[in-house]
Amino acid sequence: MSTVLLVAAEAGELRGILRRCTGVRRLKWPLRFARSGELNGQRVLAVAHGPGRKLAAEAVDAALDRERPDALASVGFCGALDGSLAAGEVLVATRVETGSEAYEAAQPVTGRRFRSGVLISTDRVVASLAEKQRLGAGGAAAVEMEAAAVAGRARREDLPFYCVRAVLDLAAEGFILDYNGLRGPDGRFSRTRILRAALAHPWLVAPELVRLGRRGRMAARVLGDFIADCRF
Repeated sequence: MSTVLLVAAEAGELRGILRRCTGVRRLKWPLRFARSGELNGQRVLAVAHGPGRKLAAEAVDAALDRERPDALASVGFCGALDGSLAAGEVLVATRVETGSEAYEAAQPVTGRRFRSGVLISTDRVVASLAEKQRLGAGGAAAVEMEAAAVAGRARREDLPFYCVRAVLDLAAEGFILDYNGLRGPDGRFSRTRILRAALAHPWLVAPELVRLGRRGRMAARVLGDFIADCRF
């Protein structure tokens, strides 16, 4: 049985995938979240350690210290840069770009429909419409924060790399909250800071948080259904 390592930023991004797994168990690894299970004839290692390249790299390194998977996959949510992408739609990256580096991505075998395209991997939340338009001007489909780190580790270890994302925010949507300013010293989003920002301007922030929460639940479910039908 082959083993695939699925790397996300937050445990919530893995919720839909793990619901489709059998034999799920907690792994006592030095990570915020680590589980194993079986899915579609494959052994799955699912880890989440926080947003951004540094934390994603730490997650992969911790897993590789303990296991030797047959493939690495960056999974989770993304922000659309292509205006035709809908919330909850699955994007399978053909290439991940950082601006200075590019990583080709393999395509999983699946009978489900999906969109494909270039994914931009940044180390910060892309929050404004202007920045989304700038990043999308070169034809990229979406943006996220961890895939480049996972791809870099896959290249170093000579392992196949995949990237499967579900759209959370649309190309025409910006954020009211400055999520980059709401990250703690370790790079993770601070719930305390987010709560304080929300309480300071509840009539502006609450609708955004409710929308993102609802979208996140939908995206996690769609992602789980898609991954359950994939072979890596």
